[in-house]
Amino acid sequence: MLADSNLIIYAASGDYPDLVEWFAETTPAVSAVSLVEVLGYHKLKSEEKSALETLFSQLNIVYPSAEVFQRAVDLRQQRAMSVADALIAATALYHNLALATHNVKDFESIKSLSLIDPLE
Repeated sequence: MLADSNLIIYAASGDYPDLVEWFAETTPAVSAVSLVEVLGYHKLKSEEKSALETLFSQLNIVYPSAEVFQRAVDLRQQRAMSVADALIAATALYHNLALATHNVKDFESIKSLSLIDPLE
């Protein structure tokens, strides 16, 4: 399973204890794109950064390959989506992983992508 960036942010916020438990039980992988999205936020406070870095240190980070980039290009040619979403979806597809996200609507048009919302 691959966790989307939004779940990482929610888990580190402290407002979703059930999601923190889900991460501990499921130990999903995360895309390196999520690392950039989450830790690269320009208004990130030092205590938030620390919590996020702790969470990332416990997860397997998957770096996109040339094949993932090509699949992301294909996805963006088929539908309007952000570069980050395309790379995250392409990573999940390439590695045959379900994508865990709370933003299901951002990915539901990709019929071959299995989606899970652990906050539902």
